[in-house]
Amino acid sequence: MTDKLTLIASKFSIEGNIVEIKPLGEGFINDTYIVKTDCESNYLFQRKNKNIFKDVPSMMDNILKVCSHIKAKVAAAGGDVNREAMTLTSTKEGKLYFKDEEGEFWAMCLFIKDSVSYESADTPELSYAGGKGIGKFQSMLADMTEPLVDILPGFHNIRFRFEQWDEVLKKDPVDRKKGLSKEIAWVEERREEMLNFWKLVENGIIPTRVTHNDTKINNILFDKKGDVLCVIDLDTVLNSTVLNDFGDAMRSYTNTGLEDDDNLENVSMDFDIFKGFTQGYLQEATSFLTESELEYLAFSAKYITYEQVLRFLMDYIDGDKYYKTKSKEHNLIRTHAQYKLLVSMEEQFSEMKMFVEDCNKQFNNI
Repeated sequence: MTDKLTLIASKFSIEGNIVEIKPLGEGFINDTYIVKTDCESNYLFQRKNKNIFKDVPSMMDNILKVCSHIKAKVAAAGGDVNREAMTLTSTKEGKLYFKDEEGEFWAMCLFIKDSVSYESADTPELSYAGGKGIGKFQSMLADMTEPLVDILPGFHNIRFRFEQWDEVLKKDPVDRKKGLSKEIAWVEERREEMLNFWKLVENGIIPTRVTHNDTKINNILFDKKGDVLCVIDLDTVLNSTVLNDFGDAMRSYTNTGLEDDDNLENVSMDFDIFKGFTQGYLQEATSFLTESELEYLAFSAKYITYEQVLRFLMDYIDGDKYYKTKSKEHNLIRTHAQYKLLVSMEEQFSEMKMFVEDCNKQFNNI
């Protein structure tokens, strides 16, 4: 495998000679490696998952557009364009990807040395830093008008998810729907509320912008002083509402338990983590957010968490076709844990909205 990796990596325009290629990270979606050379520059090297990303060429074009826009902003501010933005490495033929004999797609970018990343935001201070990272990313792209290809149709679109949901309930392919009246009611009781929110996006009342769509903290790089360098892993960049990014971060950052915690006593929303992220995010984002975006910022945490309740339960009823599972009940365990998190958010929702309003006043000197 090493010889094959070296052969493919050599198709890219890298500086120096390849000394070593080592796996990096756990690779839930893509297979990631670090390419070490005999020069100062090292590289991140990935096999893109073509089963999830059906149009890798368009995905890479999206990433280039976003990186180019950010680099222009960094350069104008006198920053370091090779550390404060991702730098894609093209093939020797000038393409952003290489397609091997097996039809697999490979891409490469410059490795940002002396950078720091974290696997979880378990303190308000780290949550604050994560919020600044996403807010800064969105702020630099707020004036980007060049359209992106929709490489994940229906992503975070609750109307699309309900169409899938209704079809799965109708088919009940593995006869699991019986005995789930309580869980199905959790979804149905909130259907109108969630659709009413999405109508605001569809009608343009909540604007569409460039969004990251995978805002966990390990997709943000920091320098050794703790300051944000840049946001990475741009495979999922799309034109959608920035509220999806905020809500997705809150779903992952604030959970005091695990996403699949089988002890529901562990699961709740940590309000201090919410406050940390919100303060960091709004410090960077109040300059471009509209009144409608600010009004629904706290709601987005409920929206994304609800969507995940629906998707885990839908996949369980459908026979576990989408998510990898460790047991027959795994998706149902996930459903219960995410629902417990959702209820905790609903119980603290008034305080969440109030804190958003207070932060907005603080950063706008109202």
